[in-house]
Amino acid sequence: MTFLEFFNATVNTAIPSYEDFHFPIKKGVFKKGELFTEYGQVEDSLYFMNKGIAEITIKSYMSEKIIDFFFEKEFFCCFTSFLNQKPGDVRVVALVDCDVEVIKRKDLMQAYNDSFDVNKFGRIMTEHGYIRKSNREKALLTKTAEEIYVEMFKNKPDYISNIPVNKIAKYLGIHPESLSRIRKKLHS
Repeated sequence: MTFLEFFNATVNTAIPSYEDFHFPIKKGVFKKGELFTEYGQVEDSLYFMNKGIAEITIKSYMSEKIIDFFFEKEFFCCFTSFLNQKPGDVRVVALVDCDVEVIKRKDLMQAYNDSFDVNKFGRIMTEHGYIRKSNREKALLTKTAEEIYVEMFKNKPDYISNIPVNKIAKYLGIHPESLSRIRKKLHS
């Protein structure tokens, strides 16, 4: 699904082509390990994932932690920096080769002023982002690493096999050995 198809489905419109769209959108390709956004960078782009997986990490006092993974048909970037235009405290990296569509912040902000549909789309995406973050926080506070892993596996089985075990463990906040025990238990 392309961004244009996603936009049309979300806002219930029928914009026929990118040339007729409210702002320019560029295609982008990021190779595995390539940075979308580095620590301390001011985010000026929003990405829509057509194909691939990206991870968002944050520095902890002793290590680096994985905040989230983003998959096909999802938006991602250093959201706080994108919104407040201050240096970001996270890094966004391509976990596998990624095909994305890139929306520049200045173009999106102008379109919010010019288009009801874009404004509505922005509100809907903000609501979805809030719900996603809220659900992640609730899961971290109320579920075990095993329960979160089982949910991940149930919701994104095709993707989980493409994420290294050590990264899933970091995301869950456990050691890779603990994740291996969980996986062994679930598959026996």
